Amino acid sequence: MDTGRNYRDLQQHIDELKARGLLYVIDEPVNKDTEMVPLVRWQFRGGLRESDRKAFLFKKPTDAAGRSYAFPVVIGALAANQDIYATGMDTEVDRIAAKWEKAIANPVPPRRVNEAPCQDVIVEGEELARGGLADLPIPLSTPGFDSAPTLAATNVITGNPDTGTQNMGTYRAALKARDRLVVRMATRVGGAEGYLHWKMRRERGEKMPCAIVVGCPPCVAFTGPQKLPVGLEELHVAGGLAGEPVNVVRARTVDLTVPAEAELVIEGLVDTAMLEPEGPFGESHGHVALEELNLPMTVTAITHRKNAVIPSYISQVAPSESSVIKRVAYEPLFLAHLRDHLGIRGVRRVSLHEPLTGLLRVTVVTLDPETPRTEVWRALYGAASFKGDCGKITIAVNEDIDPDNADSILWAMGYRLNPAEDVQVLRHRGQGHGPRREHKGEEDSTLLIDATMKSPMPPLALPTRPYMEAGRALWEKLGLPELRPETPWHGYSLGDWSQAWEDAAARAAAGDWLENGRRTRQRQVPADMPPETSVRDVETGWKDELEWKKR
Repeated sequence: MDTGRNYRDLQQHIDELKARGLLYVIDEPVNKDTEMVPLVRWQFRGGLRESDRKAFLFKKPTDAAGRSYAFPVVIGALAANQDIYATGMDTEVDRIAAKWEKAIANPVPPRRVNEAPCQDVIVEGEELARGGLADLPIPLSTPGFDSAPTLAATNVITGNPDTGTQNMGTYRAALKARDRLVVRMATRVGGAEGYLHWKMRRERGEKMPCAIVVGCPPCVAFTGPQKLPVGLEELHVAGGLAGEPVNVVRARTVDLTVPAEAELVIEGLVDTAMLEPEGPFGESHGHVALEELNLPMTVTAITHRKNAVIPSYISQVAPSESSVIKRVAYEPLFLAHLRDHLGIRGVRRVSLHEPLTGLLRVTVVTLDPETPRTEVWRALYGAASFKGDCGKITIAVNEDIDPDNADSILWAMGYRLNPAEDVQVLRHRGQGHGPRREHKGEEDSTLLIDATMKSPMPPLALPTRPYMEAGRALWEKLGLPELRPETPWHGYSLGDWSQAWEDAAARAAAGDWLENGRRTRQRQVPADMPPETSVRDVETGWKDELEWKKR
């Protein structure tokens, strides 16, 4: 089918996931209120590797009252794992960062069209009052805590009344009535641009036009959670990701343009004079956001495709779909900031810790071992201050430390860290995105840790790589249980290792340990050497050189 575009819409993306073996299709009825999210959640909390996670397409959603819905629901289709995200980006995993950098540097304005699939069906007036939001199979994200079905996989569009530019952010929206919902536009440090638009409208005494877009083409959907400079329009960056203009159409009842190939658009006016309680809702920081006052929106129209598919995110406790989306988008920005903008050449990688901490609390900066101490600290300061809600605990490590392995990080801290010299606490940090009552007061603090090697160290005491690889081949030949290697899984040098020791190890592995004994016998020394004197001290003269010569 000729769509007049090269980028995939959501349904074409789902077809591609199925072709790549990245989709489960569930044909039996599944309750959206009690069963749907718990089922998908198990692949994040059940010990599966990230590569084993897939998207779920539910063909027959039902609810707790026994109602069946006309629209299927898809969960995990944007970022259940990085392969799914890369499929949506139409690239390879290792090219995601470069594609984001290019798109942000080379935005492409959208193309206006007059007819669009997202407006195949229009629901307004009496039809909206009879069905409206109640006809949509929106899942409960955290059954047992959430107070309402909540739209999570959104691209919420608002407009700047002064400049006419549009913002498109991912904000949750709790269903309240057939024609009313409450939108949560973040007001934390830095502010959400949609919230800034709301404040501008409030000053004018106007309601705010709003379009909640659900099921965008992936190249558009990914821009919602991305942090872009204020004024840089997400639909333009989406064009940069697509490599061509994204098709947009004017909304039916509000003065905004929306992605033409979206599955569903909820149009309406956000009240600027009243606030309404919203929540509780399981948030992406891993705790339940308690009931708060947020922005009520009266729905003026719902438009959708004839055979729309409703997407939802797995969020809440990380790892989750939302944490994967943010991680692959944020980490390249941190790396570019340290390496390109601050010019810290030793930075090799920036990792936002994902499990449970949800990317915002712990940042790990990987540096070349030759990086000067002053540059290590400049990297720590730069990473901790780049985003106001990230980097509360920022740790510098070397390249042999796996930033995704907490045991590896603790190992580096245990052996490479002198707390008196290598730790700093900085005051006056905002609390950021987290539980409402995490601390008393309005400020938090920042912990900086230099857990890099300060000098060469002896090798890691595991068999070296060739021997471990041979051992694994034997393991598999014997039909033993599947291995899931954990870093580090082989020994390697940490700088304090000589060619003589390397040669002795090779002889021992070849069975020639008697030759090693013959050689060490020739190197015996008097027993009254100072107790702290090492073999190398004696033979290289690093310590007590004159004393040894006298003997």
